[in-house]
Amino acid sequence: METKTKQAAKTRNEVITTKKDVKAKLTTEAKSATVSGSVIKPKAPQQTKPIKTLVNLDDRIQNFEKLRGLANNREQLVGKLNELTKFNYNHDGSSQFTLRDSTGLEFKTTNTNFIHLVTSQLQSTLEKRKQEIEAQIVQFEL
Repeated sequence: METKTKQAAKTRNEVITTKKDVKAKLTTEAKSATVSGSVIKPKAPQQTKPIKTLVNLDDRIQNFEKLRGLANNREQLVGKLNELTKFNYNHDGSSQFTLRDSTGLEFKTTNTNFIHLVTSQLQSTLEKRKQEIEAQIVQFEL
């Protein structure tokens, strides 16, 4: 008797899997059909191709010149920063800070604390400007 019950259980499992297969097949067919009965093919995902804009040769050369100008500005800033870091502050009064305007008026000082304050402010400003230019160069598109 045990053999008969095992056989019945096997056929029940086979029937259940068959119902699952039929159900899955019917749902896929129902998804692809409309109410009127015409079959709609599922749409494939659209692949967007990147649109390449045509760049005029003169515009490209002009952009290249802008990039070259940014690179030159960066090089000049790096040179000025190197000069400023080499600057030697002597406490014996041998350092002198001079400002001169276009009319010939001058401001001179030998105060090392003032000179140090001005040069440190100048250095931080140049470093900030250098970082801005480097960011522009990195983001630049030809």
